[in-house]
Amino acid sequence: MDKICVTVWNEYLHEVQFEEIAKVYPNGIHGCIAGFLQKAGMQTRTATLRQPQHGLTDAVLAETDVLVWWGHMAHDAVEDAVVQAVCRRVEEGMGLVVLHSGHASKVFRRLCGMDTGALKWREDGEKEIIWVVDPGHPIAEGLEEKFIIPHEEMYGEHFNIPAPDQLVFISWFEGGEVFRSGCCYHRGKGKIFYFRPGHEAFATYEIPEVQKVITNAVRWAAPGNAPPITYGNTQPVVSFTPDDAFSGVAGLHDAKAGDS
Repeated sequence: MDKICVTVWNEYLHEVQFEEIAKVYPNGIHGCIAGFLQKAGMQTRTATLRQPQHGLTDAVLAETDVLVWWGHMAHDAVEDAVVQAVCRRVEEGMGLVVLHSGHASKVFRRLCGMDTGALKWREDGEKEIIWVVDPGHPIAEGLEEKFIIPHEEMYGEHFNIPAPDQLVFISWFEGGEVFRSGCCYHRGKGKIFYFRPGHEAFATYEIPEVQKVITNAVRWAAPGNAPPITYGNTQPVVSFTPDDAFSGVAGLHDAKAGDS
C-alpha cells in the first residue's frame, strides 16, 4: 500500500512573532504535526501562510491525500483563490483535518456553509477531558473511553456548526462547559474531521492521545478508490422509452393478478 501523502498547513505567525510560543513549538506547529505523522509512516510536507499561494499550489494539492489545517490569527489573509482550490480538491476526494481555531477558517466555513462558526472561549489553561462517544469509529481506535489534557483553552457550546455526520468526541472543561470536539463530515468524495484541541500556548500536540487522534483521522480521511463524480447534463446509462415504463407496470399488474 502506498504511503498517505499529507500536507500540514499552518499560518506560522504565532511562532515567529511571540518568543513564548516559539519555545513551545520550536519547529512550528506544522513541524510538530508533520513529525509525528512521518513517524507513523506517512509522507509529509508542510505549507505556511507567507509562502506563494500559501504553499498550496495546484501541484501540491494534486499530490496531497490529506490536508491538515491549523489557523488562528489570519483567516482573512488566506486568498480566496486558494480557498476555492482547496474546497474543490476536498470535493474531489482529498481529506481535510481541521484543528482548533481552524473552525473559523475560510475553508472550513465554506465547506460547512457557515458565516462564522461562532462559539464561546476562555484562555484560562483549564483541564479538558475528552470523552469518546463513538468508540467504534476508526478515529477512536486505540483510545480509552476518555483522555485528559492538563491545560487548554476552553471552547464551549453553542458551537454554530452543521450537525456532524458522526460525532466522535465531546469535551468537558473545569468551568463546566461542554463542546462537540470531534466532528466528521462528508463533502462530495471528501471526508472532513474537525478536532478541537491545539491552542498555540500549550504543547497539546505533544500529547500521545492527541497525536493518536490526528494520525487516525488522517488515515480515515485518506481518499478511497471510488470512481470520479460526473456533474451536469448527461445521457441515460441505459436507453429508456415511455413504452418501457408502461410495459413494466403492465407486467407487475399481471403478476399480481396471477397471485389472487
